[in-house]
Amino acid sequence: MGSKSSKAAAAPKNAAAPKAAATQKVEEPKKEASVGGVSYDTFLKTLEEVRSSQPQNLCAKYLTTDLFNSFTEEQKAILEQCARTGVENPSSALGCYAMTPSDYDVLNAFFDPVIRDYHGAAADAVHVTDWDASDVGENGVLDMSKLGLDELSMRVRVGRNLTSFNLPGAMNQAERIEFEKTMLAAFDKLISMEEYGGQVYSLTPDFGNGEENPNKISEEKYQELVDAHIMFKNMDDDPYLKSAGIASDWPYGRGCYVSADKQFIIWFGEEDQLRIMCMKKGSKLNEVFDRLRAGLDAVESIDGIDFATSDKYGYVTSCPSNLGTGMRASVHIKLPNLTSDGTDRKAKEVASPLGLSVRGTGGEHTPIGADGTVDISPRARLFIKEKEIIQNLYDGISLLLEEEKKAAGE
Repeated sequence: MGSKSSKAAAAPKNAAAPKAAATQKVEEPKKEASVGGVSYDTFLKTLEEVRSSQPQNLCAKYLTTDLFNSFTEEQKAILEQCARTGVENPSSALGCYAMTPSDYDVLNAFFDPVIRDYHGAAADAVHVTDWDASDVGENGVLDMSKLGLDELSMRVRVGRNLTSFNLPGAMNQAERIEFEKTMLAAFDKLISMEEYGGQVYSLTPDFGNGEENPNKISEEKYQELVDAHIMFKNMDDDPYLKSAGIASDWPYGRGCYVSADKQFIIWFGEEDQLRIMCMKKGSKLNEVFDRLRAGLDAVESIDGIDFATSDKYGYVTSCPSNLGTGMRASVHIKLPNLTSDGTDRKAKEVASPLGLSVRGTGGEHTPIGADGTVDISPRARLFIKEKEIIQNLYDGISLLLEEEKKAAGE
């Protein structure tokens, strides 16, 4: 899997001019016309206000007027779109998304300090890709039954983007459809393989110019897939993705491929062009990790699939928080004592020093299970090896369970 990790991302063949976000949370800062180009006075003034009132907003912290004005007019137009979500949603922690695979290189004077601040990285840190998990756990096996846990819901996913397309924030409806049709050839290849099979579920109403979408599903089927945690929710409900243009043109270019055993899934058209994941119930964490690696190898071997990477930051993702591995490895575990008040507050307090994130069972901003079930995952994505993420998850759960036992005696 690491063969392409050192190659810089090429410019998208369909590079689109920045477009306005579909629906704004607040009124978009206006640009005043000026001689010889566009004035960003209002945008920069609003950014300065956010910088003063919201010190956690890293986009506002680093995108000073002097830095913004150091870019070319073309770069300013893209950078304004990258930063728009941080201006319209001032409480953001990061406040920015990349619009094309090359933004992290072209706009590096802005993105690099944001990335290193968020990830707590040294100025000279370079991401290294390493999927070889043969030396984790016991001979590559991470058996959570040895921690006293029974069968668990386990999931490992990565974000990936193709070099030949804009990232979702800069895509228009036509490009979203073109991307979906490009991926159909890859999905057909997977469907023809005995170890995958499966089918494609698409939300795209039509392919335009009278061309029907053969994989279009009904609203009822879509909701069924959402309830089963197979398909992602309506992105139009997310104000951060709206501001960034990522939720625009919903539901065009959105859907998923699901393997015959429903354990290997590829979302297309979400925050990243592709979210590729493996999920199953069991106790051996390495099993989902190893299958995901095999699935990624199979996808990337298909003609026309070239994942965008950066020399510094590994795999390119829309959000700087997911750069590097693009990976999120998680399990659902019961913590009834740490969640006895009906919230995940105490679980988060205990998990945070362990480098773990706690979410509801339906993902971020969702409630915990009635029985105290929560979603646990390591926070680190960048400047960490893939194999280290699952080892950290295993080690972190072991320590978290010790705290759960202590809470029982309180």
